[in-house]
Amino acid sequence: MKKLSFVVSLTTNDNDYQMEQAAAAEEAARRLGVQLQIVYGNNDSIVQSQQILKFIQTENAHPDGIIFEPVGGTALPQVARAAVAAGIAWVVLNRDVEYVYELRQSGQAPIFCMTSDHEEIGRIQGRQFAALLPGGGSVLYITGPSESLVAKQRTSGMYETKAADVLVKVMKGRWTESSAHHAVSSWLRLSTSQQSRIDVVASQNDAMALGAKKAFQELPEGPSRDRWLSLPFIGCDGLPQTGQAWVKKGLLAATIVVPPNSGQAVEVLVQALRKTADPQERFLTVPVSFPSLDELRASPAVKHQALSATV
Repeated sequence: MKKLSFVVSLTTNDNDYQMEQAAAAEEAARRLGVQLQIVYGNNDSIVQSQQILKFIQTENAHPDGIIFEPVGGTALPQVARAAVAAGIAWVVLNRDVEYVYELRQSGQAPIFCMTSDHEEIGRIQGRQFAALLPGGGSVLYITGPSESLVAKQRTSGMYETKAADVLVKVMKGRWTESSAHHAVSSWLRLSTSQQSRIDVVASQNDAMALGAKKAFQELPEGPSRDRWLSLPFIGCDGLPQTGQAWVKKGLLAATIVVPPNSGQAVEVLVQALRKTADPQERFLTVPVSFPSLDELRASPAVKHQALSATV
């Protein structure tokens, strides 16, 4: 039996979830006897498209499949068409894209999406706001970049479930710890930040939550720094060694567990190429709050917020 060859294109190597995606893909590839190469787009959709096109246009043997998590908002439709025209299987991670249906009608190679329910992730985060702020309040909310559909979907879901008496101030990051650190540090240098009443700091992933916290830790010692650092910080992705561990250590008040799906994508693609199963168009992983919403409502962070509101 021919040894299959896959390329996995991820957004960045400066993000714990993306590194877990890489590890999950590598583990599945080893187990299934697949030759795997991983590349990173450095959070640049042009770089990512050029990297993938090199594999498609190579004069040597093409990979049997390309599994990629899009950096930008378009999910590279022209690159996808080029791959399918070359007979290369195409799998999109963590994004719903309209062109998948079209390409499945005309292409011979397997084509499907393997995504998380990003709107539900946002809804869970909105519910976490309500659990932490039963009497209302303000949230500093650090999102992914403007062009990211994932960031837009998570934001949309959050607004669906957040309470009317919870106000949200949005700040943009780029999914990395350093980007959130820079954004918050820049904001703290503005005089308006000193006048802002913030009760929770939330980020659309755990890395940015930690970057935000480090920015507050760098403030001069005093009551202002102490108050910022006493706030609940919450994130998302909830990997066992990072987000979940940071909650258990008290660095974060909560996260959302979003299971990595690259390993599952490798498995489904192997089955499809070996003709043991036909993949459906869309696979969906299910996120959950960590800790549970009931546990979060009973947490010390909520009691602290209630006490602060009376001061």
